Amino acid sequence: MAQKAEKAEKIVVEGAPRSTRGKNEARRLRQTGKVPAVLYGGKGQSITLAVNAKQVNTILRSESGHNTLFQVDLGGKHEPAILKDWLTDPVTGKLLHVDLLRVAMDVRMKVMVPVHTFGEPAGVKVQGGVFEVVTREVEIECLPADIPTEFKVDVSGLMLNAQLRASDLPMDTTKLKLLTEPERVLAHVVTLKVEEEKPAEAVAAEGAAPAEPEVIKKGKKEEEGEEGAEAAEAKPKAEKTEKGDKGEKKK
Repeated sequence: MAQKAEKAEKIVVEGAPRSTRGKNEARRLRQTGKVPAVLYGGKGQSITLAVNAKQVNTILRSESGHNTLFQVDLGGKHEPAILKDWLTDPVTGKLLHVDLLRVAMDVRMKVMVPVHTFGEPAGVKVQGGVFEVVTREVEIECLPADIPTEFKVDVSGLMLNAQLRASDLPMDTTKLKLLTEPERVLAHVVTLKVEEEKPAEAVAAEGAAPAEPEVIKKGKKEEEGEEGAEAAEAKPKAEKTEKGDKGEKKK
């Protein structure tokens, strides 16, 4: 079951154009509860902004998350947008920067939507299998007002070796178009793999077994090296003897 994201009219993010940039300016903004941002996309130009950090955090923590459609308040002028990207401090978790994508309400767009499963698969409960989630989100195309919050799927009937694929997701195909491959596996129930333990004697034998190929190879190289050295020493002597023989012949 797909749930729609909240309407943009209900959520407003305050934004103010900013003319200065740099680390010092960004630090000053964060101290006042704001965060540097960029609004781009659509038919408008890119605008550097300072937006309310608390309002953006509320959107990220909401049920619809980054797919939430909202209005950016630019001094009374509202522009619909969604969160395209954001940067947080790895230590404190505080927002450092956000990218806002301008949205045209009559133009279809591509978004990633999370997939959540619920219920205990019969393949686990009855057949002793293991349930694994393989893919946690799918890509779809739709109008901004039709962006789903998530896809919720009941996997109670999933048997051993059965799979949940992208094509199995419940969606209104008149409004939503699936862009992820229909055959993409989202979750499945598989047999628990148990590695067979080798007998202690076999393990001990493997540990004690010498690496014969390495030794033979190494010995071969050493022998080749010795033979090469002997040949090198023998060559000058042979040449000397040959020269000596020639000299005797001349005499």
